[in-house]
Amino acid sequence: MLTCDKLLLTQDDFTLMADITFPAGKVTALIGPSGAGKSTLLAAITGFLAPAAGRVLWQGDDLTGLAPGARPISAIFQDNNLFPHLTIRQNVGLGLRPTLRLTRNELTQVEHALDAVGLSGLGSRKPGALSGGQQSRAALARVLLAQRPVVLLDEPFAALGPGLKDEMLDLVQATLGAAGRTLLMVTHDPSDAKRIADQAAFVGDGQVSAPISTDVFFRDPSPALAAYLG
Repeated sequence: MLTCDKLLLTQDDFTLMADITFPAGKVTALIGPSGAGKSTLLAAITGFLAPAAGRVLWQGDDLTGLAPGARPISAIFQDNNLFPHLTIRQNVGLGLRPTLRLTRNELTQVEHALDAVGLSGLGSRKPGALSGGQQSRAALARVLLAQRPVVLLDEPFAALGPGLKDEMLDLVQATLGAAGRTLLMVTHDPSDAKRIADQAAFVGDGQVSAPISTDVFFRDPSPALAAYLG
């Protein structure tokens, strides 16, 4: 389980309280208006933002004092975090070793990951030579190789067209979901949650609601969610 234990996040005059648990092996969508704190919550879970109070736990272990790289967490952000001076093969290889001193077996793993996301034969290209969808696939391949149990998705496919975005969401479910990873997905689009999320939570008014089944979340929306959906 991934737990936010009485987590209090503050930035200037903004505050967010999260006292919730996300079950292991499930996809949870985080939905709410812009500026409500969805990305802020992910920043705290990954370790890029220190909480004012509370803890972040994974399977009972306290992660709060750990650096981002020491946490069992990978993340894909809107810019996909690809280094423009490295090839796609090298960018993906970072999921195994930051030094990129890969063994022959690890190089084979990189090629398998590229193949799994539909980028076979494109490993020698730089990110700038790929489409937005292909860059998203490369970021996904790197997360696959990192094999960390928790994956945070901060609207990485928001800039893609509807068809390509659905394809990427399905690929996330078929790779990370099938591998039993625990996924938190920030989205503004209810269709994203309905497509792959097991459950959803609303972020708004300084609070993160307890996640519930996606079907129930939308079938019987809270007043805050109903107001957000219009």
